[in-house]
Amino acid sequence: MSKDIDVPILVAGSGPAGLATALALSGDGRRVLLAGPPPSVQDRRTTALMRPALAFLDQLGLGDQVRAVAAPLSVMRIVDMTGRLIRSPAVTFRAAEIGEEFFGLNIPNADLNGALAEAVRRRENIAWHECMVGEWMPHADHVEVHLADGTIVRARLAVAADGRDSPGRTAAGISIRHRRLPQSALVFNFAHGRHHGFTSTEFHTEHGPCTQVPLPGGFRSSLVWVTRPAHAEELAALDDEALSLRLEERQQSFLGKVTVEPGRQVFPLSSALPSRFAARRIALVGEAAHVFPPITAQGLNLSMRDVKELTDITHAHAEDPGAPAVLQRYDARRRPDILARSNAVNLVNASLISS
Repeated sequence: MSKDIDVPILVAGSGPAGLATALALSGDGRRVLLAGPPPSVQDRRTTALMRPALAFLDQLGLGDQVRAVAAPLSVMRIVDMTGRLIRSPAVTFRAAEIGEEFFGLNIPNADLNGALAEAVRRRENIAWHECMVGEWMPHADHVEVHLADGTIVRARLAVAADGRDSPGRTAAGISIRHRRLPQSALVFNFAHGRHHGFTSTEFHTEHGPCTQVPLPGGFRSSLVWVTRPAHAEELAALDDEALSLRLEERQQSFLGKVTVEPGRQVFPLSSALPSRFAARRIALVGEAAHVFPPITAQGLNLSMRDVKELTDITHAHAEDPGAPAVLQRYDARRRPDILARSNAVNLVNASLISS
């Protein structure tokens, strides 16, 4: 049996961007309906959140909870291992040099998703339907969506936090420029014999960065190894001992003996940028609004800025948060930041894989 619901705001997507959006937009007491399945607790990846994003999590009431499961990023190092005739010297950035304890925190995705989901469930003015949006129908004064559980929702504003293949973006009539990259990312965690010193090291190679990021405790790290797709699959197929040796060689044993932990994942890489960031009462956040390679820890940090900007703008226009003038303002405010960050990351990546 179908059920009709009218709410001021609908959020489609229950990844970290969608969960954060629902929390932020419900902070002034407005009712928000969140549509999406429970987030995965099997995600082996981690996310490096920098200070502005951490400050935003503090505003959402999650700062202490996140800090308890995270590792500080006190030192960040970039090493040119391209093997080319002209190479850049190694560069090291220390938070202490700017009077800070750390640049950011490295947080396991499963823990971050769990903290956000728990906070959403506690928020009384958020109704979470753990299913996907099946159909989008934008109208002049509202957006109507049909959920997979039969619920029909009408909202003044809909937020598409539904990923890089966003159906919400398609419903808004927003075109996107998409490019498949000749790279895949192999992701896993590993233990090592030497203390990491809360240092993240990004080795730049001819096929992309191989980035080690510290995990709590000092003797474990996460790894994102960007390389050719065939090479990523070849590495993922190795047994633990062989992969451990390959990683130790790649990192020149700077962390001592390496032991790969179970749970490898391979992700094909791409870049994507929409022509607009809002239209037809639908605003884009997260990977619905920007996709680029996992370099320089930009992805979720940029998404958190999407959410904060949308929250600030809609709180100032509570009477109709999805009005065309409101979404035009959101588009104008996000465009310079998203274009600058996306272009910079894509340029760095292109400089690595170009001959």
